[in-house]
Amino acid sequence: MSSDPSAELPLQGGNVSGGIVRVGDTVRRPAGPWSPTVHAFLSHLNNVGYDGAPRTLGFDAQGRHVVEYVGGVVAMPFPHDDLHRGLRRVGRLLREFHDAAATFTPPPDATWNVVIEPDRSELIVHHDAAPWNLIVGRERWVFIDWDNAGPGSRLWDLAYAAHGFVPLSPETPVAEAGERLAALADGYRLDESDRQALAELLHRRIMSMYELLERGGREGSEPWCRLWRQGHGDTWRRNADYVDRYATLLTRALVHASL
Repeated sequence: MSSDPSAELPLQGGNVSGGIVRVGDTVRRPAGPWSPTVHAFLSHLNNVGYDGAPRTLGFDAQGRHVVEYVGGVVAMPFPHDDLHRGLRRVGRLLREFHDAAATFTPPPDATWNVVIEPDRSELIVHHDAAPWNLIVGRERWVFIDWDNAGPGSRLWDLAYAAHGFVPLSPETPVAEAGERLAALADGYRLDESDRQALAELLHRRIMSMYELLERGGREGSEPWCRLWRQGHGDTWRRNADYVDRYATLLTRALVHASL
């Protein structure tokens, strides 16, 4: 890292966001119309003691949103020393986040950047809780990239996380996928009825990403068009087909684990 505390170091790795830099112990990202609302939301999470989100520090002279820099590694792919234990920790992190978010009252002029309509709007959720947005540190695990936070449901967020963290893809043997899915639900303390509802939501949630990319490719809207050309749509469709093919087995593993 540069010895100049004001030096801007570009941060790489995102598929969607650009122009993000590190300056000392902060990260600065270009602001959008939604950024003041995201700042208010993160401020709430910080104030109620949720440490799975970065501290928000306002805006700099260039109008960029400033958050703390969190040390650690991006959990992509997710293999953890003990994968089931890691999945339970992710489940707990999401449960604590949703419980903290449930007490947030959006400002009257709230503006969000939600790109896929959720199943329900019951609280503010992350919408992109996945390995590529989780920093694993020695003490803290922190979700980053909150620009797409907005109204949604607990299960909508959890289904997306299941896709990325299990992961729900043909490369994961279905018996192991079921055990990993149950570990994630255990960490979240999901009851039997919600496990059934989560199982029923998985295919729809994965297909919603495929449909976003397909529409972007057809209409030429970025960054979805670029991601569609790179084959990301094929991956999401293949993963949706996998969940559909093994729906009964995944549901049985998930629901029976709570009995």
